[in-house]
Amino acid sequence: MVYVMEKEEYIKLYYQMVLIRHLEERAAELYQQGKIGGFLHLYIGQEAVSTGLISARKPQDRIITAYRDHGVAINAGIPPRQVVAELLGKATGISKGRGGSMHMADVTKNYWGGHAIVGTHLPIAAGLALGDLYQHTNGVTICMFGDGATNIGYFHEALNLSKVWNLPILWACENNQYGMGTAVDRASAVIEIRQKAEGYQIPNERIDGMNVLTVREAALAYLDLIRSGKGPHFLEIVTYRYRGHSMGDPERYRKAEEIKKWKENDPIGIYQHYLSDNQIAQQDELDDVETQVKADILDAVEFAESSPEPAPETLFDNVYVD
Repeated sequence: MVYVMEKEEYIKLYYQMVLIRHLEERAAELYQQGKIGGFLHLYIGQEAVSTGLISARKPQDRIITAYRDHGVAINAGIPPRQVVAELLGKATGISKGRGGSMHMADVTKNYWGGHAIVGTHLPIAAGLALGDLYQHTNGVTICMFGDGATNIGYFHEALNLSKVWNLPILWACENNQYGMGTAVDRASAVIEIRQKAEGYQIPNERIDGMNVLTVREAALAYLDLIRSGKGPHFLEIVTYRYRGHSMGDPERYRKAEEIKKWKENDPIGIYQHYLSDNQIAQQDELDDVETQVKADILDAVEFAESSPEPAPETLFDNVYVD
């Protein structure tokens, strides 16, 4: 089924993908300037995945992901100002400067955060879905994770129980070809990650993660099935990260030719051509989006850099729920 959108919706997807790309490129610069501490995992190359997935959700649907979470935060509706401020550890950040790069969350937007420990959020996702099942919210939990997370116990425990309890959850594996510096075929007994869902009798599919509309349409179809009581489903979304695992990654495990080949399949370029070829948007309109994104990133960085550090007396705030 082809899901047709209004022109404004097509443009919004383009804006979000370009915004993520520019925000991540600026974050890399800020990190190199020493303004961002700790780890920094960039989403460059994977913009079509979260943009497509999250564009398909309804307000009651939950999002939870791993540590490569800046782009997901943007798609979930967190303003660039709060994302950049969090990266800089400022009090105006979405997690009040306490989470940094890997722990952005906003439960008011049903975004249940980035999680730093590989795979630990999968059981949490199962718990969120179980809560929705009990409360009859008609919500679906979209759980995003990398290919590396599928080789550890949390993954198998969470998938097993999701099927046993028929939970309303979409397991979305972002297969970006590498778990840190290890290629999928060197760490996994199966090359197609979707096959791991077969052992739990969970319906599954492998799709192109470089095409935002492919991701969106698959997500819409699966979310409808899950919402109708069909239980968990599994999407393996094949994508590629153009930068290293994190900023300290020397990238000695892959060749320049490989990166060049994948860059020829750039998700933003693919979508830009689609919009032009189908006369959905003219080049000057896309140029306007680019101009707007640059202004929004400049504003976000200025806001973040001028924001205060968290006050020492607030150190123990929000440790426990009131």
